[in-house]
Amino acid sequence: MKVPSAKADFGFRVFNPDGSEAEKSGNGLRILCKYLFDYGFAKARQFSVETLTDIVYADIIEETKGKASLIRVDMGKAKFTPKDIPVNTELPEFIGQKITAGDREFEVNCVSVGNPHCVIIKDDLDEKEVQKYGPLLENHPVFPNRINVQFAKVLSDHDAQILIWERGAGYTLASGSSSCGASCVLVKKGLIKGDLTMHMQGGDLKIQIDKEWNIRMTGEAREVAKGVLSNELLQDLDKPFAS
Repeated sequence: MKVPSAKADFGFRVFNPDGSEAEKSGNGLRILCKYLFDYGFAKARQFSVETLTDIVYADIIEETKGKASLIRVDMGKAKFTPKDIPVNTELPEFIGQKITAGDREFEVNCVSVGNPHCVIIKDDLDEKEVQKYGPLLENHPVFPNRINVQFAKVLSDHDAQILIWERGAGYTLASGSSSCGASCVLVKKGLIKGDLTMHMQGGDLKIQIDKEWNIRMTGEAREVAKGVLSNELLQDLDKPFAS
Protein backbone atom coordinates (compact mmCIF):
# COMPACT_ATOMS: atom_id res chain seq x y z
CA MET A 1 0.00 0.00 0.00
CA LYS A 2 1.63 3.26 -1.17
CA VAL A 3 1.27 6.16 1.29
CA PRO A 4 2.88 9.61 1.55
CA SER A 5 6.09 9.96 3.56
CA ALA A 6 7.83 13.00 5.02
CA LYS A 7 11.07 11.05 5.56
CA ALA A 8 11.51 9.11 2.30
CA ASP A 9 10.50 9.20 -1.34
CA PHE A 10 7.54 6.93 -0.59
CA GLY A 11 5.77 5.40 2.39
CA PHE A 12 4.59 1.81 2.79
CA ARG A 13 2.01 0.03 4.93
CA VAL A 14 1.11 -3.66 4.76
CA PHE A 15 -1.77 -5.56 6.33
CA ASN A 16 -2.01 -9.28 7.02
CA PRO A 17 -5.01 -11.42 6.05
CA ASP A 18 -6.16 -11.36 9.70
CA GLY A 19 -6.34 -7.55 9.58
CA SER A 20 -3.22 -6.89 11.68
CA GLU A 21 -0.59 -4.50 10.37
CA ALA A 22 2.93 -5.79 9.76
CA GLU A 23 5.97 -3.62 10.42
CA LYS A 24 7.68 -4.68 7.21
CA SER A 25 7.36 -7.09 4.28
CA GLY A 26 10.31 -7.93 2.07
CA ASN A 27 8.25 -9.36 -0.77
CA GLY A 28 5.70 -6.58 -0.33
CA LEU A 29 8.46 -4.01 -0.69
CA ARG A 30 9.73 -5.53 -3.93
CA ILE A 31 6.19 -5.64 -5.30
CA LEU A 32 5.61 -2.02 -4.30
CA CYS A 33 8.92 -0.94 -5.82
CA LYS A 34 8.03 -2.60 -9.10
CA TYR A 35 4.66 -0.85 -9.09
CA LEU A 36 6.24 2.54 -8.33
CA PHE A 37 8.76 2.14 -11.16
CA ASP A 38 6.47 0.55 -13.75
CA TYR A 39 3.71 3.13 -13.33
CA GLY A 40 5.98 6.17 -13.29
CA PHE A 41 5.73 7.20 -9.64
CA ALA A 42 9.47 6.62 -9.16
CA LYS A 43 11.41 8.87 -11.50
CA ALA A 44 14.76 7.12 -10.90
CA ARG A 45 15.98 3.55 -10.52
CA GLN A 46 17.02 4.20 -6.91
CA PHE A 47 14.62 5.53 -4.28
CA SER A 48 13.76 5.25 -0.58
CA VAL A 49 10.69 3.80 1.14
CA GLU A 50 9.59 4.40 4.72
CA THR A 51 8.20 1.40 6.62
CA LEU A 52 6.74 1.41 10.13
CA THR A 53 10.17 0.70 11.63
CA ASP A 54 12.79 2.23 9.32
CA ILE A 55 13.67 3.55 5.88
CA VAL A 56 14.81 1.09 3.22
CA TYR A 57 16.46 1.75 -0.12
CA ALA A 58 15.45 0.16 -3.40
CA ASP A 59 17.40 -0.29 -6.62
CA ILE A 60 15.90 -1.48 -9.91
CA ILE A 61 18.68 -3.82 -11.06
CA GLU A 62 17.10 -5.07 -14.28
CA GLU A 63 14.14 -4.05 -16.42
CA THR A 64 12.41 -5.66 -19.37
CA LYS A 65 10.62 -3.43 -21.87
CA GLY A 66 10.53 -0.60 -19.35
CA LYS A 67 9.20 -2.78 -16.53
CA ALA A 68 11.20 -3.64 -13.40
CA SER A 69 12.11 -7.32 -13.30
CA LEU A 70 14.94 -7.67 -10.76
CA ILE A 71 14.87 -5.52 -7.62
CA ARG A 72 17.35 -5.08 -4.77
CA VAL A 73 16.24 -3.70 -1.42
CA ASP A 74 18.56 -2.70 1.42
CA MET A 75 16.45 -4.10 4.25
CA GLY A 76 18.16 -2.39 7.18
CA LYS A 77 20.01 -3.98 10.07
CA ALA A 78 19.36 -7.23 11.92
CA LYS A 79 18.91 -6.88 15.69
CA PHE A 80 19.32 -9.71 18.18
CA THR A 81 18.55 -7.78 21.39
CA PRO A 82 15.35 -9.23 22.89
CA LYS A 83 13.72 -5.84 23.54
CA ASP A 84 14.11 -5.00 19.84
CA ILE A 85 12.42 -8.20 18.64
CA PRO A 86 10.61 -8.35 21.19
CA VAL A 87 11.05 -11.42 23.42
CA ASN A 88 10.11 -11.67 27.09
CA THR A 89 13.49 -12.57 28.56
CA GLU A 90 16.33 -11.08 30.59
CA LEU A 91 18.91 -12.78 28.37
CA PRO A 92 21.12 -10.55 26.18
CA GLU A 93 20.08 -12.62 23.12
CA PHE A 94 17.50 -15.33 22.51
CA ILE A 95 19.72 -17.67 20.49
CA GLY A 96 19.68 -21.44 21.03
CA GLN A 97 16.98 -21.20 23.70
CA LYS A 98 14.42 -23.95 24.30
CA ILE A 99 10.68 -23.32 24.53
CA THR A 100 7.72 -25.70 24.60
CA ALA A 101 4.91 -25.47 22.05
CA GLY A 102 2.13 -28.01 22.46
CA ASP A 103 3.71 -31.43 23.01
CA ARG A 104 7.12 -30.48 21.60
CA GLU A 105 10.22 -28.64 22.77
CA PHE A 106 11.98 -26.49 20.18
CA GLU A 107 15.37 -24.80 20.15
CA VAL A 108 14.67 -21.33 18.80
CA ASN A 109 16.75 -18.40 17.57
CA CYS A 110 15.18 -14.96 17.45
CA VAL A 111 16.00 -11.84 15.45
CA SER A 112 14.35 -8.66 14.21
CA VAL A 113 14.85 -7.41 10.66
CA GLY A 114 12.27 -4.68 11.20
CA ASN A 115 9.72 -7.34 12.16
CA PRO A 116 10.16 -10.32 14.53
CA HIS A 117 11.39 -13.79 13.53
CA CYS A 118 11.83 -17.12 15.30
CA VAL A 119 14.11 -19.56 13.45
CA ILE A 120 14.24 -23.31 14.12
CA ILE A 121 17.12 -25.13 12.44
CA LYS A 122 16.32 -28.64 11.20
CA ASP A 123 18.06 -31.48 9.37
CA ASP A 124 14.85 -32.15 7.44
CA LEU A 125 11.84 -29.97 6.73
CA ASP A 126 8.26 -31.18 7.12
CA GLU A 127 5.32 -29.07 5.94
CA LYS A 128 2.93 -30.81 8.34
CA GLU A 129 5.20 -29.98 11.29
CA VAL A 130 5.24 -26.30 10.31
CA GLN A 131 1.46 -26.17 9.95
CA LYS A 132 0.92 -27.89 13.31
CA TYR A 133 3.44 -26.04 15.45
CA GLY A 134 3.72 -22.74 13.54
CA PRO A 135 0.59 -21.20 15.10
CA LEU A 136 1.61 -22.38 18.58
CA LEU A 137 5.03 -20.78 18.22
CA GLU A 138 3.59 -17.61 16.66
CA ASN A 139 1.36 -17.09 19.68
CA HIS A 140 3.75 -18.34 22.37
CA PRO A 141 3.63 -16.09 25.49
CA VAL A 142 7.37 -15.42 25.29
CA PHE A 143 6.62 -13.34 22.15
CA PRO A 144 4.43 -10.38 23.24
CA ASN A 145 3.76 -9.17 19.67
CA ARG A 146 3.55 -12.68 18.19
CA ILE A 147 6.28 -13.74 15.78
CA ASN A 148 7.06 -15.05 12.30
CA VAL A 149 8.36 -18.62 12.33
CA GLN A 150 10.83 -20.26 9.94
CA PHE A 151 11.98 -23.88 9.91
CA ALA A 152 15.40 -23.72 8.23
CA LYS A 153 17.73 -26.26 6.63
CA VAL A 154 21.29 -25.56 5.48
CA LEU A 155 22.00 -26.98 2.02
CA SER A 156 25.56 -25.69 1.47
CA ASP A 157 27.86 -22.82 2.46
CA HIS A 158 25.81 -20.53 0.22
CA ASP A 159 22.36 -22.15 0.11
CA ALA A 160 19.57 -22.70 2.63
CA GLN A 161 15.90 -23.60 2.55
CA ILE A 162 12.98 -22.51 4.73
CA LEU A 163 9.36 -23.37 5.35
CA ILE A 164 7.39 -20.46 6.73
CA TRP A 165 4.59 -19.80 9.18
CA GLU A 166 3.87 -16.09 8.89
CA ARG A 167 2.42 -14.03 11.70
CA GLY A 168 -1.13 -13.05 10.80
CA ALA A 169 -1.06 -14.96 7.51
CA GLY A 170 -0.40 -18.63 8.31
CA TYR A 171 1.49 -21.07 6.12
CA THR A 172 3.26 -19.05 3.43
CA LEU A 173 5.10 -20.17 0.30
CA ALA A 174 7.58 -17.27 0.25
CA SER A 175 8.57 -14.33 2.44
CA GLY A 176 11.28 -11.76 1.93
CA SER A 177 11.66 -10.75 5.57
CA SER A 178 11.59 -14.43 6.63
CA SER A 179 14.44 -15.10 4.20
CA CYS A 180 16.40 -12.23 5.73
CA GLY A 181 15.68 -13.26 9.32
CA ALA A 182 16.53 -16.92 8.80
CA SER A 183 19.69 -16.01 6.87
CA CYS A 184 20.90 -13.76 9.69
CA VAL A 185 20.43 -16.51 12.27
CA LEU A 186 22.27 -19.07 10.13
CA VAL A 187 25.14 -16.64 9.57
CA LYS A 188 25.29 -15.76 13.28
CA LYS A 189 25.55 -19.44 14.18
CA GLY A 190 28.33 -19.95 11.64
CA LEU A 191 26.33 -22.38 9.53
CA ILE A 192 26.40 -20.45 6.26
CA LYS A 193 28.19 -17.59 4.51
CA GLY A 194 26.81 -14.06 4.38
CA ASP A 195 26.24 -14.19 0.61
CA LEU A 196 23.62 -16.85 -0.01
CA THR A 197 20.52 -18.00 -1.84
CA MET A 198 17.44 -18.73 0.26
CA HIS A 199 15.19 -21.33 -1.36
CA MET A 200 11.44 -21.36 -0.70
CA GLN A 201 8.46 -23.12 -2.21
CA GLY A 202 7.45 -19.85 -3.88
CA GLY A 203 10.89 -18.98 -5.27
CA ASP A 204 14.45 -17.99 -4.42
CA LEU A 205 16.00 -14.81 -3.04
CA LYS A 206 19.60 -13.63 -2.92
CA ILE A 207 20.54 -12.40 0.56
CA GLN A 208 23.72 -10.51 1.46
CA ILE A 209 24.67 -9.77 5.08
CA ASP A 210 27.71 -7.69 5.99
CA LYS A 211 29.74 -7.68 9.22
CA GLU A 212 27.55 -4.94 10.73
CA TRP A 213 24.41 -7.02 10.04
CA ASN A 214 23.15 -4.81 7.23
CA ILE A 215 20.93 -6.88 4.94
CA ARG A 216 20.50 -6.66 1.17
CA MET A 217 17.78 -8.70 -0.55
CA THR A 218 17.56 -9.24 -4.32
CA GLY A 219 14.76 -10.95 -6.19
CA GLU A 220 12.38 -10.87 -9.10
CA ALA A 221 8.90 -9.38 -9.22
CA ARG A 222 6.20 -9.90 -11.85
CA GLU A 223 2.83 -8.29 -12.42
CA VAL A 224 0.15 -10.99 -12.46
CA ALA A 225 -3.10 -9.03 -12.70
CA LYS A 226 -4.73 -5.62 -12.57
CA GLY A 227 -8.29 -4.65 -11.84
CA VAL A 228 -10.73 -2.00 -10.66
CA LEU A 229 -12.88 -2.11 -7.53
CA SER A 230 -16.42 -1.02 -8.34
CA ASN A 231 -18.04 1.98 -6.68
CA GLU A 232 -20.77 -0.30 -5.37
CA LEU A 233 -18.22 -2.45 -3.55
CA LEU A 234 -16.46 0.59 -2.13
CA GLN A 235 -19.78 1.93 -0.87
CA ASP A 236 -20.54 -1.42 0.77
CA LEU A 237 -17.15 -1.42 2.46
CA ASP A 238 -17.95 1.96 3.99
CA LYS A 239 -21.16 0.70 5.58
CA PRO A 240 -21.04 -0.06 9.33
CA PHE A 241 -21.37 -3.72 10.29
CA ALA A 242 -24.85 -4.56 11.59
CA SER A 243 -24.80 -7.17 14.34
